[in-house]
Amino acid sequence: MNILLIGSGGREHALAWKLAQSPLTEKLFCAPGNPGIKNSTSVLADTPEDLANFAELNKIDLTMVGPEALLCQGIVDCFTDRGLRIVGPDRRAAQLEGSKSFAKEFMFRHGLPTAKAEVFDEEKEAMKYLRSQPLPVVIKADGLAAGKGVVVAGSREEAEQAIKACFAGSFGEAGYRVLIEECLQGEEASILALCDGKTIVPLASSQDHKRAEDGDQGPNTGGMGAYSPAPVVDEALWKILDQQILNPFLLGVQKDLLYFRGIIYAGIMVTADGPKLLEFNVRFGDPETQAVLARLDSDLVEVLCATADARLDQIELKWSEKPAVCVVMTSEGYPGAYQKGFPISGIEEAEKTGAMVFHAGTKIQNGQLVTAGGRVLGVTALGNTLRQAVDNAYRAVEKISWKGATFRHDIASRALF
Repeated sequence: MNILLIGSGGREHALAWKLAQSPLTEKLFCAPGNPGIKNSTSVLADTPEDLANFAELNKIDLTMVGPEALLCQGIVDCFTDRGLRIVGPDRRAAQLEGSKSFAKEFMFRHGLPTAKAEVFDEEKEAMKYLRSQPLPVVIKADGLAAGKGVVVAGSREEAEQAIKACFAGSFGEAGYRVLIEECLQGEEASILALCDGKTIVPLASSQDHKRAEDGDQGPNTGGMGAYSPAPVVDEALWKILDQQILNPFLLGVQKDLLYFRGIIYAGIMVTADGPKLLEFNVRFGDPETQAVLARLDSDLVEVLCATADARLDQIELKWSEKPAVCVVMTSEGYPGAYQKGFPISGIEEAEKTGAMVFHAGTKIQNGQLVTAGGRVLGVTALGNTLRQAVDNAYRAVEKISWKGATFRHDIASRALF
């Protein structure tokens, strides 16, 4: 099969690594890919129409979309209109990630447990409502903001600044509608599942680390590391998730007549009152994908074809018993301002330890691999135990360096102590 993978980050590198393992994969195209993805052909097309044209001309049998922006732009509509096989929700269903108010209304309408929230289109009304809410409180820009549109405000001043920033255009059009949401307390978990509109199949559990600094301190980021499985998601909790979140989600998709043949990511807070939904994403999470796919023993191409063809009822996923840990290495200053272009060394030495080094923000400059983003690498390792997986990942991290390289030192510590 000819396969087209769209995206350029760590998630896409992990997907490419897994897709290449399938005997069904004849040729892999990446649009645009990254320097870490080997044995693939880079594609420069980047709009839904140009990518569909490429898929037709190159007889692409399966397209996998990594990033959310293209899903929200309607790439799935564009492909399916031409009879091209693609994994992902259409433009309307992609609003489950593209619009937090759309997602919240979906949750309320279909009885999914979630935090109470109100939506505002005007700063004055938002400020008035804020005064009546207990602290901490969560302020969310409604639209896509590259993982930076959520502020957990511990003070009234911080909450007011977040609301002002949204309406002042700090997040572009994403912030012209704002959600003020109850702050849930508990332990987070990431639940990824395949959904084809008829069947929903959960993947292995994982837990992300959003805060930039050790001890869950500092600003929110796109993710500083992840591990799988997450011990908080035990057998009893899986049953509750099936009954209260996954199956109601599927029924909601059916009742609302949403076209959804892709991946749903449910961000969960395990509270004293049970699991509650924080958010939906409509694609593989990053960096959860690196940890989860490292444990997947099933053929990913088969699985994705079944998703696109609405045959998930025929799929039974197989998983390694070994835990996996991903440590994200970042540029100094991330998620704020940071410099790029620093030479990276030590990746080959890291991979000799048995770890997988997934590129997230790199490029080749004058023949040298250099930093090109905030999140630069995702260093992922397996182990017979979670403790061993953590040690293996950090042993590999220590082999890699560039000027100002930073990372959290406590990935998976919540599960170890």
